[in-house]
Amino acid sequence: MASIKYEIVEHIGVLSENSRGWRKELNRVSWNDAAPKYDIRDWAPEHEKMGKGITLTEAEAAELKRLLDR
Repeated sequence: MASIKYEIVEHIGVLSENSRGWRKELNRVSWNDAAPKYDIRDWAPEHEKMGKGITLTEAEAAELKRLLDR
């Protein structure tokens, strides 16, 4: 399996933290040198491991915000 390159270009905030120290975070992440996307996923304390998550383009994030603001 090919390695995945990522860079957290902006840490926006922490949504929650579990008893093992993993935090569900909202960040802007560049995956494999692509343009950054909004990203929600669980991260280990030093960002050395990650769980499954979801990425959103700028347009998708704006639509999600619109839906949540209803």
